[in-house]
Amino acid sequence: MKSFTADRLLLFGATGDLSGRMLLPSLCALDADGLLDPKLEIIGTARSDLDDHGFRNFARESLEKFLPADRRGGVATFLNRLTYQPLDASSTDGFDGLAAKVGTPEQGLAIFLSTAPSLFEPTIAGLTHGGLAGDNVRIGLEKPLGIDLGSSCVINDAVARAFPEDRIFRIDHYLGKETVQNLLALRFANIMLEPIWNANYIDHVQITVGETVGLESRVAYYDDSGALRDMVQNHMLQLLSLVAMEPPTSFDSTAVRDEKVKVLRALRAVAEGETVTGQYRSGAICGQAVPGYDEELGKDSDTETFVAIKAHVENWRWKGVPFYLRTGKRLPERVTEIVIQFRPVPHSIFSGKGAKSVPNRLVIGIQPEENITLSMMAKVPGLDRDGIRLRSVPLDIAMPDAFVGQHKRIAYERLLLDLVEGDQTLFVRRDEVEAQWEWIDAIRAGWAESGLTPKPYIAGSWGPSAAIALAERDGVTWHE
Repeated sequence: MKSFTADRLLLFGATGDLSGRMLLPSLCALDADGLLDPKLEIIGTARSDLDDHGFRNFARESLEKFLPADRRGGVATFLNRLTYQPLDASSTDGFDGLAAKVGTPEQGLAIFLSTAPSLFEPTIAGLTHGGLAGDNVRIGLEKPLGIDLGSSCVINDAVARAFPEDRIFRIDHYLGKETVQNLLALRFANIMLEPIWNANYIDHVQITVGETVGLESRVAYYDDSGALRDMVQNHMLQLLSLVAMEPPTSFDSTAVRDEKVKVLRALRAVAEGETVTGQYRSGAICGQAVPGYDEELGKDSDTETFVAIKAHVENWRWKGVPFYLRTGKRLPERVTEIVIQFRPVPHSIFSGKGAKSVPNRLVIGIQPEENITLSMMAKVPGLDRDGIRLRSVPLDIAMPDAFVGQHKRIAYERLLLDLVEGDQTLFVRRDEVEAQWEWIDAIRAGWAESGLTPKPYIAGSWGPSAAIALAERDGVTWHE
């Protein structure tokens, strides 16, 4: 692969919600920290009929709204990097004008493509037509990349006709989160953890992604997608693969992604009774009344807004260890966390003294707060005349407190910088995407065959009661 740091960044969908909330604030923050090459020019494109000045005004308003005040030091300088070219990506007609706006990079061009799936093929054709797919061009692709394996392959084939795999950067923004990256450091930089990170010492793993929001502005997309395809296929399977992967030989893109693919390919087909789906009904979130899914949608629907899965990784390290996954909308908390539940000690020397011990538990919080908590057993102070008392004591590592003076970065900061500089480690390879879709498609096929329909749950609850039973029949309680 030809190595280069791009001196042009082309943003498709530059006036959209993702750009305003995440991309432009991330780029401005990187610029303020001196992490962008001074020569980097940022060109925005979208259907919106704006000129350079109009786009800069859009960017300024977005930065004032979404960028923390303590990180706005270089807004004026950043805005000077921005230019804009309106484009209808469904036709190749406007791509010559876009190419003229981009100009000729001295080093290379990085493209960030955030468009509707239906526009992927014509956009790639337009880039090729305009000469924007050469050897010094790499492309970042924002999800959704299809709705199943077949449609994903169509998109990937279209992109592959213009770009080789080593210049394709498929984005899962969860991989840009600091605590997700820290999961690798936690496992592979601490000798006390990796030797016990297996079925001999771990009873089960829980991964929860909870959202308090409903449909918001994603009505059409979400009803066609559902929780399984929206969250499990990408974010949750990426988290699972990082938890379960074998130690890579080094921290580089090929070694890390090779090990993730092995995990995804080792996922056992989900059996009947190992999934629960739900759809929220009217209830209350944080004391505020909220409507049910069908009321928000304006029609009846059998789309799931909640899913819980009991998954298994069929390999030597994880044989017999269940991975419980759950995600849903209108849950009581906005939370993303990974729980590693260890097995009990094989023999308690304190039981004869009346003491009860609780197995250790490692909780990795990803959002809204980034923290790591390890519960350890400790003796309660006292003379123990009536017996020894033990208590589970949390050892907390709050990431902001542990690294005082470090900014809490937006996930896209890392991903955009890696796209510009050409590091693929935190991006998803095609074989990963296809392995994920194969597993998800099999689950959906099983639902269709068994006639599974979502069970109702009250907004503000943790989903259908069947999801609690899914874990409790194995003697497991969801961490809440």
